[in-house]
Amino acid sequence: MRTQRLAGIRVALTGPRKAEEMGRMVEKQGGIPLIRPAQGTVFLDDGEVERELARLVEESVDWFIFTTGVGVETLLGSARNLGLEQRFHERLQQARIAARGYKAVLAVRKLGLNPVARDDDGTTAGLIRELAAFDLSGCRVALQLHGDPAPRLVGFLRERGAICREILPYRHIPPEEASLRQLTAEIISGGVDAVAFTSGPQVRFLLAYARDTGQLPELMQAFRTHAVAAAVGKFTAECLREEGVGRVVVPKEERMAKLVQALADYFDRREGLTNEGAI
Repeated sequence: MRTQRLAGIRVALTGPRKAEEMGRMVEKQGGIPLIRPAQGTVFLDDGEVERELARLVEESVDWFIFTTGVGVETLLGSARNLGLEQRFHERLQQARIAARGYKAVLAVRKLGLNPVARDDDGTTAGLIRELAAFDLSGCRVALQLHGDPAPRLVGFLRERGAICREILPYRHIPPEEASLRQLTAEIISGGVDAVAFTSGPQVRFLLAYARDTGQLPELMQAFRTHAVAAAVGKFTAECLREEGVGRVVVPKEERMAKLVQALADYFDRREGLTNEGAI
């Protein structure tokens, strides 16, 4: 087996956070990291969050649904700034709690609370499967989102008769168009062998750019043939599959190091099949 398992493999890194750290991991495996941000900065609207939080502690809430650990911590910090931490905690104790993803579950448990419903696989679909066992008709639901709208989850809640209030503590901003233009061209032309995604918005911004510029068919064809998509976790992989990207490399653990290892495993297998076919 190669000691540098990604030797010569060009890996586009679409995450703006910790891109250099991940790039060093790729280089240690002999790969060529290409930093191509497909997501801009995260914008936190403190004023809007505080207004929503003040309403929540005044109104009766039957369910809190959390989708990220950062979201839980942001709401808690806003409650603390407003002097509403105790009242917010009381609302959480009085309501049922659901959570998607292990980070959200851990953040809830740090508050001394346990979700009554959580996904079984790290995805929105998994959370919906668990929530389907509950009668949500007429329930007032506070849904903390992860920087993007969640039409599938919101649609499910409303279909089940829930009264849903969406809370968006932070918003993902698109990257510079030049970055998306370069990444799209490289994927289509064969300039990259793998594209590593670390969040759903990166997927959404790239595919939206390709769609808006009329390059979506070529981009999807590239993902079917010479460029493999890799996702840091199941939720990001779900975003790719919902967009129609069928071939996705996903590590068992949601860690950047595990993502690089999963890519190395993938190219090891591909090389083995190529060599086997050549014999």
